[in-house]
Amino acid sequence: MKPFVINSHGKLVFPATVLGELDFSVLDTLDQFTAVIGRDFEAKAPTGTDLLERVEAGAYDSRFPLLRDLAQNLFWVNRYSMTMFDKRPTRFRDLPRGRDDVFLPVLTPWEDGERKVAAVENAYRSLPATYDAEAEERAFALLFDVFRHKRHHATELPAIKPTVAELLARPEALTWVLPAHDPDFPTFSLTDVLDADESVPELEALSRWAMVLHNQYPWERAETTLRRVDEIGDDDVVIALHPRNRDVTAFIDRVRSGAVPTAAPPAALPPVAPVTPYPPTRVREAFAVKPVLEALSVVRGELVCSNDDVIRNASFSWSPMSAAEISKKTGIDERRYSERPLEQLALDAALAALEHSGRSPAEIGAVLVATCTSERLIPSVACWLSGQLGILQTHASADIVAACAGLPYGLSEAVRLLQEVQRPVLLVCVEKFSDKIGAVRTSRMIFGDGAAAIVVAPGETSDIELLQTYASGPVSEVNSIIWPNPEFDNDITVYGPEVKSLVQRYLDQMLGELAAEPDPDRPDRPMIDSIDLIVPHQANKTMILGLADKAGLRHDQLYFDIETMGNVSAASIPIAIADAVRDGAITEPVRVFAPGFGAGAVGGYAVLRVDPSIVAPERATTPATTADTPRTTDRPTTTDDVREAFGE
Repeated sequence: MKPFVINSHGKLVFPATVLGELDFSVLDTLDQFTAVIGRDFEAKAPTGTDLLERVEAGAYDSRFPLLRDLAQNLFWVNRYSMTMFDKRPTRFRDLPRGRDDVFLPVLTPWEDGERKVAAVENAYRSLPATYDAEAEERAFALLFDVFRHKRHHATELPAIKPTVAELLARPEALTWVLPAHDPDFPTFSLTDVLDADESVPELEALSRWAMVLHNQYPWERAETTLRRVDEIGDDDVVIALHPRNRDVTAFIDRVRSGAVPTAAPPAALPPVAPVTPYPPTRVREAFAVKPVLEALSVVRGELVCSNDDVIRNASFSWSPMSAAEISKKTGIDERRYSERPLEQLALDAALAALEHSGRSPAEIGAVLVATCTSERLIPSVACWLSGQLGILQTHASADIVAACAGLPYGLSEAVRLLQEVQRPVLLVCVEKFSDKIGAVRTSRMIFGDGAAAIVVAPGETSDIELLQTYASGPVSEVNSIIWPNPEFDNDITVYGPEVKSLVQRYLDQMLGELAAEPDPDRPDRPMIDSIDLIVPHQANKTMILGLADKAGLRHDQLYFDIETMGNVSAASIPIAIADAVRDGAITEPVRVFAPGFGAGAVGGYAVLRVDPSIVAPERATTPATTADTPRTTDRPTTTDDVREAFGE
């Protein structure tokens, strides 16, 4: 997990976007590692030659673009050292000779370095400020001090460095040497980095980059030379490289030993269509026990993450993008994050739904939790929730991993269980993405945290008309959203074109089915003509509107809250339904078409009768402090808390 933090200025900070750390436990081969480095450190970064050419071509019209390129160049220069090693200045006489976990860099003198350094400095001095002259000068001072004293060529750096013994066997090899070292050389603490504070989001990100890069060279850079190994004196100081952690050491051992990685799984079979289509379930006809929606509660993340917050945390691996561009690309202006664990969000939503429905925990026959972001396997969130609610026994408590189709999947299972238990079923849709995104920009722009709970009870008439669920498809679509993804440091990743493809496929299928299904109250009329409001999964507003245009849907038929909530996967549709009531889009009982689609190439929809009276009053939440936030999720709420909520 890669949680956000709240710094001393009350701002959201995502350490994973700037520190350049990688999870080496998921890397087996050097090829895998170099592919990650190529994508995250090299693809966007100019070389020194690129910088020179851009300066000479007059490519920069102000300072910030030059500073951004300079910082990305320096992250590229440090692509192996900052991901793998701690740099420790050490007297040559004190350097261990026989260990296999202490390394020395082999370096090549920088070609034409003086010319490139002079060109960058002259260009910076001649350009006007982009945003804030003082802030840009502070960043330049840190970055340029590293750049001008770089000394070595960076294009052909090896990922795996020689051990001390291996380098001593190469007397002609060059490495860093200092005449002395001040152990109190000033560096920035992690708190300093996190507490960076600039009025311009782009400059705040740059200031963090500059501090992290400064820390990569914790010595007097002006005194650094490159020297042959056989000319290093006992009292000279060299820069020893120590693996950052045991996973890095194990990775180096795997590479050096030539260990053969685990065989890849066999190729997927060619996709084939079902023998016959799967029709939607006509709930009134298919089930004797009719489902009634008694309550819908919503719990939002208590912290607002604006597009400015995303930009002020921009990673060096990202292409330039402004807050306005994020809004245009996704339709999202802000998303909600929570310091509460996922289980707490689920429990808060469950308590509110039970209270609004007037049901006690003893009446609940089953508990279902739809989520794709739970870290809990045993007990399941649903079982944990049942225990926290004080339910001595349910007929079933189970988690459903159906990602963005969590609501139709959850309602389908709830209606089936209703036939067996003939008592209320509690369905909770909950997600917490904020600590599973890391430095993946697409995911950071889109996802948020939140929960919704629904009480589905037996009744005389059905509030659910149609239910449909799908899964699978072409392998590219099945794997269009992945978590954990070893190729992206186990962060959630979204492959946009494949997601758009699966959404288009499912949306066409859904609308075709609704056009073929008759309205049960007016058999001469297709169901699609009886829909009052469409509340789709809040995936990406720009994408959904584009696909709706192709399908012939009017924009005023669709309701979105994604502008302020982001994509909350399984919880997005029920939260949006509650917001439609809040915003006056639903003022009386209406028929709602709720389609969802997403990871795993899952899809599904529900056609519901939504009465605004089922929406529970939303309880105000305030940002939690560090002292308030549970550090474990074992028992964030006690049995006494539950009793108090029900007035017992």
